[in-house]
Amino acid sequence: MSIHFTKMHGLGNDFMVIDGVNQTIKLTAAQISALSNRKTGIGFDQCLLVERSHKPNIDFHYRIFNANGTEVGQCGNGARCIARFVYHYGLSKKKIINVSTQTTNLQLILNTDNTVTVRFDHPNLTPSTIPLHATKQSPYYSIQLSDSEHYQVHALSVGNPHAILVVPDINIIDVAIVGKKISEHPFFPEQTNVEFMQILSKSHIKLRVYERGCGETTACGSGALAAAAIGKLYHQLDANITVSLPGGDLLVNWPTVTDYIFLTGPATFVYEGNVNSP
Repeated sequence: MSIHFTKMHGLGNDFMVIDGVNQTIKLTAAQISALSNRKTGIGFDQCLLVERSHKPNIDFHYRIFNANGTEVGQCGNGARCIARFVYHYGLSKKKIINVSTQTTNLQLILNTDNTVTVRFDHPNLTPSTIPLHATKQSPYYSIQLSDSEHYQVHALSVGNPHAILVVPDINIIDVAIVGKKISEHPFFPEQTNVEFMQILSKSHIKLRVYERGCGETTACGSGALAAAAIGKLYHQLDANITVSLPGGDLLVNWPTVTDYIFLTGPATFVYEGNVNSP
């Protein structure tokens, strides 16, 4: 099967984006994993598949597959790429696009400077729906990795699960090792994304992210959103927060904690091509 695809990225968090409206696409987890290989495949953090919507008031459904082939419900950087993708290729001429994923609905707003603003629903703090194994909601949860190693983490869902650690310096954290251990801890039955957050001021944080099924990425839109939300809820951060990641800056706006929460950032085209499925 030959697949026409477009390579895109959001601050270095890269994607293989596929038009599933004009193509019939059926890829297994093993095939996606093979395509994600950076030496023998296309190379990407996630594969994004745009499909027709069968819901009223929803323009497109899009599916998100991590590099290991597992399907997940949310990707903030990917959502911005989806907005520019469907507009660029004429699948939609709207500047405000409504999409659904496996777990949520999003509104995508195309801005005049080629950035995209994504409107998310209110973050979910209920343990059973994040999900995590806790009997009651708490600002912090204790994660025991060994007899001598444990961490206090915040946890929430923004359409996918996140564990956030506030640290004094993100540069001294071994994200690959600690992130993987927390991500795969039994406390999180569906695993979790892990954010290491350094608070610089009430309107500026630095962030490194371990994405479940991918490892550390240069940027993570949903991770930036989750960290900023935790900052506003528990650390007195402002309504407008700049999130600095290794790949660049994202902007989060949360006017009030009962309102929608917004993420703004770039979405960049790299190239397009055709590949035969493995």
